[in-house]
Amino acid sequence: MPVSPEAHLNAVQELVTAHAPNPRTQRVLAADALGRVLARDLVANGDMPPFDNSQMDGYALPRAGAAVWEVGPTVAAGADPDAIYPDGLGAKAAPVMTGAKLPRGTAAVVPVEACEPAEFVGTGDTVTVPDCAPGQFMRRAGSDVAAGDVIAPAGTLVTPVVAGVLASQCVEEVEVRARRRIIIVTGGKEVGGAGAAQIPDTNTPMLEALAARHGIEVAATIRTDDDPEALAGEVERGVDKHAPDAIVTSGGISHGKFEVVRQVFADGWYGHVAQQPGGPQGRSVFRGVPVVSLPGNPVSTLVSFRLFVAPVLGQADEPVWAPVSEAITGLEGREQFLRGRITHGRATPMGGAGSHLLNQAAEATCLIRVPAGTELAEGDLALIYPL
Repeated sequence: MPVSPEAHLNAVQELVTAHAPNPRTQRVLAADALGRVLARDLVANGDMPPFDNSQMDGYALPRAGAAVWEVGPTVAAGADPDAIYPDGLGAKAAPVMTGAKLPRGTAAVVPVEACEPAEFVGTGDTVTVPDCAPGQFMRRAGSDVAAGDVIAPAGTLVTPVVAGVLASQCVEEVEVRARRRIIIVTGGKEVGGAGAAQIPDTNTPMLEALAARHGIEVAATIRTDDDPEALAGEVERGVDKHAPDAIVTSGGISHGKFEVVRQVFADGWYGHVAQQPGGPQGRSVFRGVPVVSLPGNPVSTLVSFRLFVAPVLGQADEPVWAPVSEAITGLEGREQFLRGRITHGRATPMGGAGSHLLNQAAEATCLIRVPAGTELAEGDLALIYPL
C-alpha cells in the first residue's frame, strides 16, 4: 500500500534523528556565515540603536509643541553632540541630520520642511516650528533590541538580514551547525560508459549540485556497476573514512534483477509513495548510518531529493501557496509534482510529466503539487516547493 509523501518524509526524519541526532558545530567568521544555521542563541551585545538619534533631517527641540526657537549649532551624523552642546540642548533648536545622535534634553524632532522657513538657517537665527508630539521622529536607544535580548535563536538560518544584525552587533564569529555530510551512491552498469547501450551519468553531478544548493556536504561519491559485493565493500570503506551523517542512493530499488541497492542496504523499508514522479522509495541503515534511497530516473531523483533529503539533512525553503496559470488535471491515487516556474505571481507547469524528461525541466524553479484526483482551474491555489 503506497504511503503519503508526508508519511515518508516523517519516516526519513525519524530515521536520521535516531541514527544521526546531533549535528556537529563549528565556529565561522560572521562574514562566512550566510546560509548557515546558528547552533546557539545569538544575544545582543548592546542596545540597538546604541543612542537616541534623529529619524529626519530637521530640528531637535527642547520642548514639543509650536514655538519660535533660536537655532544652535548643527549636529551632523557621526558628530558627538556633547562636544557641541556640553550642557545639553538648553533653550535652542539644534539642526540635526538623519541618524545623528541627539543632544541631551531633546524632546522631539521636527522635519525641516515643516518649519518656517522650510530650509535650515544659520546659528543664531530663528525658526518657527509647528505643533508636534513628544518623542516625534526620535529613534530611542534600544528600541530595536536591548542588550541581553535573544535576537536570533538557535536554529535560525543566517539570511542577509541576520548578517546585517551580526554586523550591527559587531559580532566577528558565530557558532553554526556543521553541514551534514553524506556519501552519494549512484550508477548502474548502463551508466557512464562509452558503449552503444550506455547513458551519461546525470545523477551524480545533479545530486552534488542539489546537495550544495541545500547546504549539504558531499564527502564522497560511489559508483556501482551492479556488483553487490563490490558496492558493499566500497561503501564500508567510505563510511570508515568519512563518518557520514547519511548515505543517499539513486536507483537500484525497484524489482529488476540487478537492484543492488536493495541487496546491499537490506536492513530497511522499500516501497511506494503515492506520488508521481518518485514513487519507488527506500530507507535503511548501513553500519549505523541512515540510508535514504531515491529512484534512479533523473527527474524522480530531483523531486525526491527536494522532498525527502533537502528538508531533513539541509535547508529547504518552506512550500508556499500560489495560483496556477492554467487548468491542471491531477492523477487518480497519486500526488503529482510538476516542474514549473513562477511568472507574474502564477505557477506555470513546464515540460512533460515523465520522470526521464530532465531537459524539459531545465528552466524550472519550483515544483507544483497537484493533489490526487483534483481538477485545478486557472487561478486556483496550489502548493509550491521552491527548487
